[in-house]
Amino acid sequence: MKKVFLLDTNVLLHDPEAMLRFEDNDVVLPITVIEELDRFKKQPDMVGRNARRTSRLLDELRQSGNLTTGIPLMPKGGTLKVVLCHRETLQKLPVELEGDKGDNAILAVGLELQQQCQCPLILVSKDTNLRIKADALALVAQDYETDKVDVEELYSGACEVSVTPDHIDQFYTHKSIELTETFYPNQAVTLIDVTKPDHKAIAIANQHGQSPQALTRLPKEGVLHIRPRNREQSFALELLLNDTVPLVTLEGKAGTGKTLLAIAAGLHQVLNEQRYTRLLISRPIVPMGRDLGYLPGDIGEKLSPWMQPLYDNFDLIFGTTDATNKPAHWRRGHEELMERGLLQVEPLTYIRGRSIPQQFLIIDEAQNLTPHEVKTILTRAGEGTKIVLTGDVDQIDSPYLDAASNGISYVVERFKSDPLGGHMTLIKGERSLLAERAANLL
Repeated sequence: MKKVFLLDTNVLLHDPEAMLRFEDNDVVLPITVIEELDRFKKQPDMVGRNARRTSRLLDELRQSGNLTTGIPLMPKGGTLKVVLCHRETLQKLPVELEGDKGDNAILAVGLELQQQCQCPLILVSKDTNLRIKADALALVAQDYETDKVDVEELYSGACEVSVTPDHIDQFYTHKSIELTETFYPNQAVTLIDVTKPDHKAIAIANQHGQSPQALTRLPKEGVLHIRPRNREQSFALELLLNDTVPLVTLEGKAGTGKTLLAIAAGLHQVLNEQRYTRLLISRPIVPMGRDLGYLPGDIGEKLSPWMQPLYDNFDLIFGTTDATNKPAHWRRGHEELMERGLLQVEPLTYIRGRSIPQQFLIIDEAQNLTPHEVKTILTRAGEGTKIVLTGDVDQIDSPYLDAASNGISYVVERFKSDPLGGHMTLIKGERSLLAERAANLL
């Protein structure tokens, strides 16, 4: 049965093309949504860009019809309308919802449409409180879930397979094995002896999801003297050092080594193997808790508090090397590398419109990005560039994202069957015993 979907402003700010994603159903935008888009359009961040994109899309659509009577959304067959909020309906709201707030106007439009149309009406909003208010007024309300993934079934990047002892022996002899099972491309595989569960071997499937092979890319001395401490870290480094896998996603709780492994692998391939011309690191500027406001100084000084977690990893990497064998350009750590143009650290604000060839690009804290923002980043990759996304879906600071709708979960689910992508979920914390215990208990 055809439905009517009433969209909140935050849905369009999250996905500018949301109005086109409701198949053959009717989409309604209250006029207050247009007004709020106008208020957001001047912002320089992704919210402002999405507001401008939505406005341009609406302007293109109105060329083929009238927004009041309904514009056909081809080829699905639905329509798009912009409706007014009548003051009489607004005055019928409970006294607690009096006023000209945008949320109240959306609720008033929903109540009026519910009385007029015969088909089901659904309010779509990413605002939890608005959905609660709608439910209190007997309006059906839902979150925008078009780009959500099933968190319980989220791809981990690894699997276990029971094999015979002969298979284990064959694997250790030939460094590969042929199995009847098929895997996802670049999936980590743990071979377990059915007769002796402690007898195991770790392997990784090829880009066709077949013929698991031994992990061979990690140097014996480690990557800049950073060595994996568990099975998942070994799998992660294998993916990070594989230049045939241009997209790697690392997800895991705090202290599992996501950022450290990515930076160590990037530096190794830039400095030692010279496979890439530069290590480029970026992260979204999203504060945890109350923001400090404007920061003084030039762009480097302003970015320093945001990028300090990255600099901590550089200090750890450079501090683990033998001082007698330390190259001259390492003595000042990341500062020397930045002066030589081998390392660049910048916010994501300036990445739109860029083309980034032959670089090792790390996007840290990717759980605070929307799927649309991640798409913008991945489409910046030029020839020969490798992109690594790291994040923890339990540490999301954006108010409109959750574990199912953030950027890194979206990429993991979409790329799990693609030979260009590889993923690993890191499980065990290695920062310290206290950090691991806190991540598990708190």
